[in-house]
Amino acid sequence: MKIAVSLSDTLYEKAEQTAQHMGITRSKLLVNALEEYIAKHNGEAITQKLNEFYEKINTDDFARDMDIGVESLRELTKNDA
Repeated sequence: MKIAVSLSDTLYEKAEQTAQHMGITRSKLLVNALEEYIAKHNGEAITQKLNEFYEKINTDDFARDMDIGVESLRELTKNDA
């Protein structure tokens, strides 16, 4: 699909130079840049969702379960030499 995008003269020149330096078309450069930008921000969205999920977890529950596990292990191994 073709689209029209307005760029400043400076950004256009930098894009031209970069594309030439990389040996790709300006269109390919813009596609690559947009894909990278989207991937970066999708990753940030996933990180944010994970952070929100982990904030809801009650770490006191984990600590209690860990204590129970440690005590059970001590009981099971108290007669081991």
